[in-house]
Amino acid sequence: MTTHAIRSGAAGIAVESEGQGPPVVLLHAGVCDRRMWRSEVAALASAGFRAHAYDRRGFGETLHADEAWSHLDDLVAVLDQVARDRKAILVGCSLGGGLAIDIALAEPGRVQGLVLVAPAISGAPEPTAWLPPIQALVESMERAEATDDVDAINALEAHAWLDGPLVDEGRVGGAARDLFLAMNGIALRSEARGTQRPAAAAYDRVQAIACPTLVAWGDLDFPHVLDNCRRLAGTIVGARRHVFRAPRTFPTSSTRSISTGCSSNSAARFPSGREADGR
Repeated sequence: MTTHAIRSGAAGIAVESEGQGPPVVLLHAGVCDRRMWRSEVAALASAGFRAHAYDRRGFGETLHADEAWSHLDDLVAVLDQVARDRKAILVGCSLGGGLAIDIALAEPGRVQGLVLVAPAISGAPEPTAWLPPIQALVESMERAEATDDVDAINALEAHAWLDGPLVDEGRVGGAARDLFLAMNGIALRSEARGTQRPAAAAYDRVQAIACPTLVAWGDLDFPHVLDNCRRLAGTIVGARRHVFRAPRTFPTSSTRSISTGCSSNSAARFPSGREADGR
């Protein structure tokens, strides 16, 4: 694995790359950084791909800069360097999945295919009500945010995104939990600088995505996330779906399905199918 920096405006985007073959770019969740993908990067490299994972601004080793910027522009800068004149397969989780959707709509000529793990879809309606256990978790988060208790926020977000909001805290422990807390701790303490330009809302435009797509999600995620994923898989023509037992943040339990999705995308064919249970 090689580590390098790609310039986008005034920011240096930290990137890890491994393997040889068609380019795959992995986009991390909003509570993680590029380290969440290390198992997938290794698996994709072994499967014959050139895999790249990078830290977005404010995550991991990529710092904000005093300028107007967008995640979409930063992704374009990364693709210019790692894919050049080739289309890339994009693998995105949560906010990273939303970014993959954004570029597939904005610049479809750059995208060979999509593997979307519980993607956040810009413009999706916000939940109007929570189940009681989730409501209690949300209220705890709000209290922690009101007092700027970063450690408490981090622990609560680990419960929500790592364990799952409807299961007991601590379902996932050991190295995975330690890594989550380390990655999210950096993001929570990151100094926000510059002015972010948001991408156009995607929720009502996803039917325009024409590239081969796999939509994957965990059955322990928030109910509204499950609804959005099912809608997305049903709206994108020919999209395939995969369900595994986990919330969204650490899709390593579905590494095989991600590698298979990339292989199918690389062949420019990705058959639609019934929902698969990948537990």
